Amino acid sequence: MRTTVLVLVLLPVCGQDRLGYDDTPHLPGGKWRVHDGRRPQPRVVTPGTKPGQAPSDAVVLFDGVDLSKWQKGNGSDAHWKVEDGYMEVLKGGAIDSRDHFGDCQLHIEWATPVEVKGKGQGRGNSGVYLMGRYEVQVLDSWNNKTYPDGQAAALYGQSPPLVNACRAPGEWQTYDIVFRSPRFAEGKLSSPARATVLHNGVIVQDAVKLIGATTHKRAAKYRPHSPKGPIRLQDHGNPVRYRNIWVRPLVAPQSDR
Repeated sequence: MRTTVLVLVLLPVCGQDRLGYDDTPHLPGGKWRVHDGRRPQPRVVTPGTKPGQAPSDAVVLFDGVDLSKWQKGNGSDAHWKVEDGYMEVLKGGAIDSRDHFGDCQLHIEWATPVEVKGKGQGRGNSGVYLMGRYEVQVLDSWNNKTYPDGQAAALYGQSPPLVNACRAPGEWQTYDIVFRSPRFAEGKLSSPARATVLHNGVIVQDAVKLIGATTHKRAAKYRPHSPKGPIRLQDHGNPVRYRNIWVRPLVAPQSDR
């Protein structure tokens, strides 16, 4: 009696019915293989239909209608002027977002006054603070010299922008900021904050390590603080305008860490 033995050979195929491979090397320091089809799929986010428009997963902090998402530092309501889709700095102090953030992507648009008054730090001065502590300077830096770590798009008192990408007074400008908050362990700094800033689409801060919380005329340093904080808009006495403000918290998927 003759017995016939069939040998089935499986060849690795990457087609429509197979997402990836299970015979490739593991990526260094991780649980996933190269081209691993079992790795979680990225979640779907719908981008805005226009440049600068908030994507579907963003927290919109100002849509041009009211200041319900903002408050003063003491918790009372914010009272800056709101008209024609923008808010304008009024004397009375800085305002903070009611929501708090750590690692995040921030989009914000701003304009300094059309009528030029003053010079240096006295011209169209305000600021955007991450976690209420780390300032990206807002200033009319169009044909307006000042100390480099205090001009528009500087990490104030620490890092001048790579270039001056400022538009003319009165024109709307954009900041797109990717911020990584500092980490503390047992009351000590374990990793510093980092900031990447695009000013009007031009990269001006490239993953810069901050040396501490923003200060004036002193070297910055860190003190332990909570892992989240507000977005703060500074009142420096100039009628700077803001619009279209939104934030995306940056959190890695738990299953992919």
